[in-house]
Amino acid sequence: MKIGLYFGTFNPIHVGHLIIANHMAEHADLDQVWMVVTPHNPLKKKSTLLADHHRLEMVFLATEDFPKIKPSDIEFKLSQPNYTVNTLVHLEEKYPEHAFSLIMGEDNLKSFHKWKNYEAILAHHEIYVYPRVGFTDENDNHLFKNHPKIHLIDAPVVEISSTAIRDHIKKGKNVLALLPQKVWAYIDHNNFYKK
Repeated sequence: MKIGLYFGTFNPIHVGHLIIANHMAEHADLDQVWMVVTPHNPLKKKSTLLADHHRLEMVFLATEDFPKIKPSDIEFKLSQPNYTVNTLVHLEEKYPEHAFSLIMGEDNLKSFHKWKNYEAILAHHEIYVYPRVGFTDENDNHLFKNHPKIHLIDAPVVEISSTAIRDHIKKGKNVLALLPQKVWAYIDHNNFYKK
């Protein structure tokens, strides 16, 4: 099977994540998309994250009605901070029958050359890139523009951020339109992000 890996802290997962994941699962040449919950992104402060199991549970709740989208806790078992290259090696050893690809936004592609061992990733894996606001052909002349392993996918442009959702919840704003209903119920039940 061809698996697209969509990494994120998903703090919380929102409808924008699902729109991208579902578009990749249905319109790119992928059999499944795995939502890989990252325990600790090296670029983010750990103190702002909900506990790993809560974020995984929210991804499970958000994806259970999408047969081609699966939650993954694969990085929970790896040393932290997590680097994508290490996760890919681990997945290849654990699931030799699958071919793993990365899913990332144009903003991440632009800084991909700064990732640990990015050349090794690109040598062995395809990358599916979705559009982000503010990135156009005119200002997007990055290193990987016409690379044969990089596929620009015409996915919807989604302007929703987990940071903004957390801020809205803290201020008592209604965020129902931004979250899957089961995810909002879980957040509300546990009083997350209110302080």
